[in-house]
Amino acid sequence: MALHMSSLFLRTLREDPADAEVPSHRLLVRAGYVRRVSPGVYTWLPLGLRVLRNVERIVREEMDAIGAQELLFPALLPKEPFEATGRWTEYGDNIFRVQDRKGADHLLGPTHEEMFTLAVKDLFSSYKDLPLSIYQIQTKFRDEARPRAGVLRGREFVMKDSYSFDVDEAGLDKSYQLHRDAYVRIFDRLGFHYVIVEAMAGAMGGSKSEEFLATAEVGEDTYVRCTSCGYAANVEAVRVPTPSPVAFDGLPAAHVEDTPATPTIETLVDHLNTHFPREDRPWVAGDTLKNVVVMLVHPDGRREPLAIGLPGDREVDEKRLGAQVEPAEVEAFDEKAFAEHPGLVKGYIGPGALGTEGTTGIRYLLDPRVAEGTRWVTGANEPGRHVVDLVAGRDFTADGTIEAAEVRVGDQCPNCEHPLETARGIEMGHVFQLGTKYAEALDLKVLDQNGKLVTVVMGSYGVGVSRAVACVAEGNHDELGLIWPRELSPVDVHIVATGKDEPVFVAAEEIARNLEAQGLSVLVDDRKGVSPGVKFKDSELIGVPTIVVVGRGLASGVVEVKDRRSGARREVAVGEVVDAVVAEVRGS
Repeated sequence: MALHMSSLFLRTLREDPADAEVPSHRLLVRAGYVRRVSPGVYTWLPLGLRVLRNVERIVREEMDAIGAQELLFPALLPKEPFEATGRWTEYGDNIFRVQDRKGADHLLGPTHEEMFTLAVKDLFSSYKDLPLSIYQIQTKFRDEARPRAGVLRGREFVMKDSYSFDVDEAGLDKSYQLHRDAYVRIFDRLGFHYVIVEAMAGAMGGSKSEEFLATAEVGEDTYVRCTSCGYAANVEAVRVPTPSPVAFDGLPAAHVEDTPATPTIETLVDHLNTHFPREDRPWVAGDTLKNVVVMLVHPDGRREPLAIGLPGDREVDEKRLGAQVEPAEVEAFDEKAFAEHPGLVKGYIGPGALGTEGTTGIRYLLDPRVAEGTRWVTGANEPGRHVVDLVAGRDFTADGTIEAAEVRVGDQCPNCEHPLETARGIEMGHVFQLGTKYAEALDLKVLDQNGKLVTVVMGSYGVGVSRAVACVAEGNHDELGLIWPRELSPVDVHIVATGKDEPVFVAAEEIARNLEAQGLSVLVDDRKGVSPGVKFKDSELIGVPTIVVVGRGLASGVVEVKDRRSGARREVAVGEVVDAVVAEVRGS
């Protein structure tokens, strides 16, 4: 049955909501698709729910096509399985924890690896039961510290999560590829431009990991791409080309120099060029080794200092660092922390104070560019003094390496050394090869062909369903409002009846009935006493791709058909409009 604006639970807004930061948030609220309940929590109104269901339908169709089976877990989950995998603690403040009347701990599910694993363990025990792929589309909960951008980054959201179960790694490779191919079809159908990039597995664990990012300037994820070889990676997963070791035989010995009033890289470089000029070229920031100390806060509350050595022309990227140290969180090393570690001289920290062999014992990790044999100027861990010609591998070592330095435009591609470009995107899907992490923790094993118990190998695959609505809106709008792709639009046709004459409304209803008889869904703006201008603005704001205007032309036997996507308008005879619209809808 057709929807009617006169009775539809909808109010469009002329003004942007005060908290809207991005176009999708602004337009979804103004057009009456969603309504804010609290920070990061939204009600899906009738038109918005239709779009959400269309996304779900596309996801279901493609998941079913690869043989995955749908089920549905509860959102309220017991504590014990998450304790078994360590995630009850690892999630920290990022989950909603609740207690029942008996004092038993539960959580609102942020993701369901444990539940999927236990369900398969409960029902299957033989290699003959595998491979298996199962999925759900369900509401998830994460206590985002800074929910923003409407439904793009909420505390409650709808997600499709699926899991594959195989006897061995070869089976996982096949399941992974099936899901990856399904994701390509899903995102092709959703109607926005996207890229597939290498990604970090993070707290999920596992090995191979890729993200599907919708390209968008408002995206929170930065990724790099190489136009020469096609390499693409989330900035958190970029691999820095590591210089080959350099022989340091014959290099001058390290020497400590007075460098007063040089607590920053800039002041140090100026001092070096003034008092210790080089013969070959001026000193630059990249010749210095900067040692940054941060505080890691582990899920169990333990606080651990971590020092990171990197070239002085680079800054530590907080997102890259955070991805490397998950599930710990990163805090600044403040004055209180320096007071608790008097062996660190602020502004002049050097390798001699760091690492398991250093005077402070603080764990010390180096950027891969600080390769063996490279020469540096760095802090002497004394006020106003630096070490010159300090050679990595000869004069100091570290406890390991870490990919935490910022990635910049023009950096070398790790595959072909071509300059990299950067862009921004919104994470819409993520595929992981989990391996045996959760199966081992929860003892999921099956008998193989030889009657031997083997640990099941798992894959994990997620799609942000509610986020997809906002993501599509980000890429499909103009200054007038939303422009939905045909497959996601809340209805197929928006009929606008303008004017005061009753024949206009009668004709609009008849066209609606005939379109419905042809299997199309229809929204009729049958409001009386509302000006044509307001109706036209609402139709453009709501964004249905085909708009039929029944108005003054009816007296001449014609109505107007407008393509919201291209803006093209044409007059069509009343007796032909149904066939014309059906052909347009089904042909695009």
